[in-house]
Amino acid sequence: MTERYEAIVIGGGAAGLSAALVLGRARRSTLVVDGGEPRNAPAAHMQGYLTRDGMPPAEFLAEGRREIERYGVDLVRDRAVDVVPDGTGEFDVTLVEGRTVHARRLVVATGLADELPSVPGVAERFGRDVLHCPYCHGWEVRDEAFGVLATTPMSVHQALMVSQWSKDVTLFLHTVAEDELTADDLRRLAAAGVAVVPGEVAGLVVDDDRLTGVRLGDGTVHARSVLFVAPRAVPRTGLLERLGAELRETPFGSYPVVDETGRTTVPGVWAAGNAMGFSEQVVNAASGGYRAGAMINADLLFADLDAAVRV
Repeated sequence: MTERYEAIVIGGGAAGLSAALVLGRARRSTLVVDGGEPRNAPAAHMQGYLTRDGMPPAEFLAEGRREIERYGVDLVRDRAVDVVPDGTGEFDVTLVEGRTVHARRLVVATGLADELPSVPGVAERFGRDVLHCPYCHGWEVRDEAFGVLATTPMSVHQALMVSQWSKDVTLFLHTVAEDELTADDLRRLAAAGVAVVPGEVAGLVVDDDRLTGVRLGDGTVHARSVLFVAPRAVPRTGLLERLGAELRETPFGSYPVVDETGRTTVPGVWAAGNAMGFSEQVVNAASGGYRAGAMINADLLFADLDAAVRV
């Protein structure tokens, strides 16, 4: 027999757990399918979440799982590989292990993956002294010697942003040609005191498990203790695409078209967290999950009331 739930949340990060918490407290039978691939797993701590500033992400998620369990929410460590509408406005979800579960409503909170530049050492040190978000890590590395690895002309924006946290910033053009920088770019970089170094980056210099420099292709080494990079965002929107959700193109990938509650263009399906946008930090993701959960509860309530009236 296929197990039936009023709501299935696909993704067990901040957005998914927050949606499940609201639904569980609303006495809705809810299942969370957690693939165990949180975007912030490389980070030792998360910042900017009031009352949870500095908390390790793994600890945060463990506490979230304990909280939803108190309200009868089921959680399975698995991945959803397919979602099929059943023809009545509800959905059958197939998991990797072959199990099929049924949902009246869905929350897709599958997040995104960060595809890092292919420079030796970058992936190994990501989340430590190779960083991407100054709001997440800027305070912890303030006033250190920053490098910024340019992979697109938009890297100029990143270099200007991180100059808020250090006045010693070097922009390594890497794969960006000097003539791709506009006159405004050069004026702003000069005003911010950002040094610009042309040439491709060949690798990182690490001593005693700490970043100490950036090495160019010609062998030149620039002393740096922090390197900011801009990963290519790869949204995990496969399930939404299978369902026929409308997507919108952004500079950071394709994301579903949603209303203010996260409702997609597919009736009965909501998106939350990085599944709906690149810049959703943990606190934003939790908020988005809350809104989705509350709206799904209301949607189910009025659907049932309207059905009762018709009878």
